[in-house]
Amino acid sequence: MTNISGNAYALTILSPIRTGVVKGEEIEYADKVRDLLESWNLLPNSPMTQVPQTYLCRFFVLDDVYTESLPGASVMDTFADVLPVVPDGVRRRILPKEDRLKSRYLVFSSNFYGGPQGDVDGYLRGMWNAIGEHIKDLWGYCYGFDQVRDAATFVSYMKKCQLPVTLFFVGANDEPLPAQLKALYLKQEFARFAVANQGLEAAVLRANYQAFIARVAPTNLSGPTWEPGQYRL
Repeated sequence: MTNISGNAYALTILSPIRTGVVKGEEIEYADKVRDLLESWNLLPNSPMTQVPQTYLCRFFVLDDVYTESLPGASVMDTFADVLPVVPDGVRRRILPKEDRLKSRYLVFSSNFYGGPQGDVDGYLRGMWNAIGEHIKDLWGYCYGFDQVRDAATFVSYMKKCQLPVTLFFVGANDEPLPAQLKALYLKQEFARFAVANQGLEAAVLRANYQAFIARVAPTNLSGPTWEPGQYRL
């Protein structure tokens, strides 16, 4: 599948946002969705940090798409470019027509650990169970979401809005998220240890290293570890 690369799964969802204005707020549905996403910046961290196995993700509102008018790609386009004497009306008629969207879209893209089979259903169920209220707030302004009642119907709805993809953000080691978070934690803590223990005698360094290993517990993925969404020490 084009959506799977190793254990990583690339998920892209385009959900059409309803046209019209939010009752009592005098704001279009799409702008309301955009405001809700902006409000996440005021939280201590993104709600998506609560969703299991999320490597990274992105939300945005897609208002429209546009085509580049010049140069075109056909033989006639090239012919018109090298012969500027061609009337402008003829020149414009041979250009591709501009593509426009019929709706504005809530776009959600995520790279997550899905295993070799790409367990997208399990990921979406985990997303619903972890941040269901946030999901209802955002997707509640989208067409068709009024049929979503639980995790199962959410999975069905999202898969109807899914697009195939071919590009991935490659993770560090293709491992489940807890293993990657632990690796990040160990990397940072070991760098601190190395700086703090420069020039020590071998016996002291050995004792400090043993204490370091006991503290960081390298084989314990549950903790201590790097927190999801953490971006600074």
